[in-house]
Amino acid sequence: MKNYKLLLFSFLVFGLFFSGCGKKDKKGPVKIHWDRDACQRCGMLISDRRFAFEVVNPKNGKAYKFDDMGCGVTWLKENKIRWKKKAILWIINAKTGKWINAKKALYTKGNITPMAYGLAGYTKNTIPKGKKVINFKEALEHIKKINILETEKENQ
Repeated sequence: MKNYKLLLFSFLVFGLFFSGCGKKDKKGPVKIHWDRDACQRCGMLISDRRFAFEVVNPKNGKAYKFDDMGCGVTWLKENKIRWKKKAILWIINAKTGKWINAKKALYTKGNITPMAYGLAGYTKNTIPKGKKVINFKEALEHIKKINILETEKENQ
């Protein structure tokens, strides 16, 4: 009976130990430590809870944090990230503060954002009334235009 209890206890301990080792969802956004985590591209502390952006590597689940969607998109291009087309992109919903899929989000321009790209992400149900809305592809074009203008200014 003593061996039976010891065996049962061993299985219980072993089971508890390995229950935390299961496969975790590595594709979701990771927690941002506000005012402590720095933007991967510009190094600025991520403080504004309305505009944070994350890029997740789909192969290993590593998350890269940004203070502005423009920084994240530009970082992907500047660093010639091979997996950028498959990257999992998250943006904070500017109204609710919850993470949403950046590729499915809707955007408004003209917002005061940390790096002046001006984009705020929303879901269909949280868009502010009266605001003109653009989709993800249009948001990427907006970022591209801003980067071109910045490059032209630097070259003058």
